Amino acid sequence: MSASCYILFSEKLNKFYVGATNDNVEKRLEKHNDHSYGKHRYTAMANDWEVFLSIEANDYPHAIRMERKIKSMKSKIFIRNLKQYPELQSKLNYETST
Repeated sequence: MSASCYILFSEKLNKFYVGATNDNVEKRLEKHNDHSYGKHRYTAMANDWEVFLSIEANDYPHAIRMERKIKSMKSKIFIRNLKQYPELQSKLNYETST
């Protein structure tokens, strides 16, 4: 299995969710939408989450570092730019690889 950092988007909430996984991202999405992680979790506020972006990582710790970097930016614009500009994904991947 390959690790990934993923970003989900809910149209209903107009919000993003950033996570990391060793699992298949589509399976992870199903778990978020059916509230498998509990009713008091952030993603339980909606059930219309869609994969906005998925970035492959070298391993799970690398995926966690990418997740933390994205969250530290606290910016929807940064997240949208990650999707729009692949060079930003490359930079993120490189900066968090060690």
